[in-house]
Amino acid sequence: MTDKPKNNTARNAALAAAGAIGSAAIAAALLYTSKRKKKQSEEAQSGPIPSGEPPETD
Repeated sequence: MTDKPKNNTARNAALAAAGAIGSAAIAAALLYTSKRKKKQSEEAQSGPIPSGEPPETD
C-alpha cells in the first residue's frame, strides 16, 4: 500500500464554496418572498376615490 498525503485543501475549498452558495441562495429566497409579500399588501389597499369626494363613514 502506498501512503497518500493528507491534503484536504481542495476539499475544504469546495465545502466553503458550497456553504457560500447555499447561504446566498437562502438570502435571495428570503429577499424575494419579503418583496413579494410587500407587493401583495400594497395591491390589497384601495386607491383614492376617483371623484375626489370624501368617503362616507358610519
